[in-house]
Amino acid sequence: MFHHKPLQEMVIYQIYTRSFNDTNGDGIGDLAGITEKLDYLEALGVDMLWISPFCSSPNDDMGYDISDYQNIMTEMGSMEDLDTLLEEAHKRNIGIMMDLVLNHSSDEHSWFIESRSSLDNPKRDWYIWADEPNNWDSYFCPEAWEFDKKTGQYYLHIFGVKQPDLNWRNEELRKEIHRMVAWWLEKGIDGLRLDAIHLIGKPEGNPDYIHAPGESRQFCHFRNHDLVHQYLQEMHKKVFSLYDPVTVGETGGSTPESARLYVDKKRHEFDMIFHLGFLEEGDFEDNPAQNYKKFYQQWYQQLSREGWDAIFLGNHDLARMVSVAGAADRFWKESATCLATMILTQWGTPFLYQGDEIGMKNAGFARLDQFRDPHTIAKYRRAEVRGEDTALVMKEIIKWGRDNSRTPMQWDNSPFGGFSKEEPWIMMAQNWEHINVAQQEKNPDSILSYYKKAISLRKSHPCLAYGSMVFEKSDPTVFVYRREYKGESILVVLNLSSEIAAHRVKKFKDEQVLLSNYSQVRQNVSGLFLRPWEVIILNL
Repeated sequence: MFHHKPLQEMVIYQIYTRSFNDTNGDGIGDLAGITEKLDYLEALGVDMLWISPFCSSPNDDMGYDISDYQNIMTEMGSMEDLDTLLEEAHKRNIGIMMDLVLNHSSDEHSWFIESRSSLDNPKRDWYIWADEPNNWDSYFCPEAWEFDKKTGQYYLHIFGVKQPDLNWRNEELRKEIHRMVAWWLEKGIDGLRLDAIHLIGKPEGNPDYIHAPGESRQFCHFRNHDLVHQYLQEMHKKVFSLYDPVTVGETGGSTPESARLYVDKKRHEFDMIFHLGFLEEGDFEDNPAQNYKKFYQQWYQQLSREGWDAIFLGNHDLARMVSVAGAADRFWKESATCLATMILTQWGTPFLYQGDEIGMKNAGFARLDQFRDPHTIAKYRRAEVRGEDTALVMKEIIKWGRDNSRTPMQWDNSPFGGFSKEEPWIMMAQNWEHINVAQQEKNPDSILSYYKKAISLRKSHPCLAYGSMVFEKSDPTVFVYRREYKGESILVVLNLSSEIAAHRVKKFKDEQVLLSNYSQVRQNVSGLFLRPWEVIILNL
């Protein structure tokens, strides 16, 4: 039986399945496509694969609208394909993390079909219904409530109209969710990433949100509510504690202080959370080194007492890491490897996103009809209705739209990048002929080769997995920290800018350099001379 490594020693790789590898020629990636690439993932050095939702879905929100929690989405393949993936991954000591959406279902789920059939249906209370809507906001729609003509009530949908929110106050619903989650863990799933789980604790009576000065959206009333913790502790006791999966919760809006409630080991909720704090706090385009330092220092100080963290800069909800946090045009390779180092050498479990290991850039979208993400399209349409400057909105979604990270994985320079033999469901990024796995696999100086070295370094030095974090003073564009563990001390120096910089450090020998993204480290009498986006890792 497969047993996952300790959290501290793991490197987790996210796969957005429909854009990873298509084996049946329909232009959509599938589970068999992941199995086909397991040798590549094993060679990369990752320990677990977080796989985007593969349960049955009408795909109104790309699988984050589940219509059957115990079946496989047609486009993704079959249950047999999943069984094969689990078996083959476990042979390679790679775990499988499932992405589950438990805040809401699809309106095509049998539960909701029953719930909306009549006011007295036994599953009526499995969803949130009201005679009159309150003032809560929706992420995807102008209103969070949709009127149902048949029963004369409104149902709540914090996301899309076709994504009605589940009512976690209902004990029978919670029992069914516990049974379903246990079923997947019995099947061999090794980890769970719970989407939007911070929204399940809606307060009794659905009271109106009282708008506070400076708050632009009315989400705070039901984000990270006390009830969320009550429900998670119950699920931990009845499910998680019996199987020991790796658990990660998406908890947008968490602060370093409130995040402790989720990951404190004594509270028995999650192993880690995705808090997205680096998107919600600080300006990371201007003065990134000092902002990253401030951000990571705050989270480390809070979570390191009794918890653990997840470290990432890319996923399916974000634009490409090197395009928004790096210097994709002038210093593409240097900034891609520098950002990778920051992820792979900090305190917390690193999460890598498919394609970042070859430096995939933003797609190069130019028109609205090239996008597929309903959230992005809805944002543009709302701007049209409101009479806003649509040119500015288009500029914003071209840079920040999450479809940038959802274009097909670039395996080689063939017509569809080796992803498929047919036209993909979404356009290829414009650079696949020059940025692809085949081009980089045999190049020892490629971004992919650097990722392999950095992952191997983390695995060969327990200090980088278990060590404490000591944040050092540095020049404004330089982020410097030490990892310390059982007598070993490793210094990480990152120049997070496209300019030359310096950092004072005692003279060291060449053999103390564990890793750099330049061919030769330069030092002088005053310390390190740092070129744009240079990385230097020293064994002190």
